[in-house]
Amino acid sequence: MGFAVERIDHIVLNCRDLEATASWYERVLGMRRETFGPSQRTAVCFGNQKINLRPVGAIDDDPDWVTGSVEAAGSEDLCFITEATADEVRAHLGACGVDVVAGPVTKVGALGPMTSHYCRDVDGNLIEIAVY
Repeated sequence: MGFAVERIDHIVLNCRDLEATASWYERVLGMRRETFGPSQRTAVCFGNQKINLRPVGAIDDDPDWVTGSVEAAGSEDLCFITEATADEVRAHLGACGVDVVAGPVTKVGALGPMTSHYCRDVDGNLIEIAVY
């Protein structure tokens, strides 16, 4: 019979410096920080989504925190959607001192054509901020 996946609940980002990473997502993308669980892990949240932040080497301190085969910071490519205009996205990134590595460019997302700007977070992850 099987099953079908309904949605993504959360993702986990490996990071070099948890404080710097959490601060970047709060300052640049407007996410809110959350501390959770018995070991007081950190996440950044937006809407009904969250990104758990795992410092590289955390598995050595907490063997219950299982990770992927390669524990590396800066290897992700993430796309976030905003209701701001493309011009507002570019202006905000500039005001935050974030370099735009590409954009605005037209891409095709899960819902069709969108306008995207690309930048990098403090760990080097490629961050796409898109407007439908």
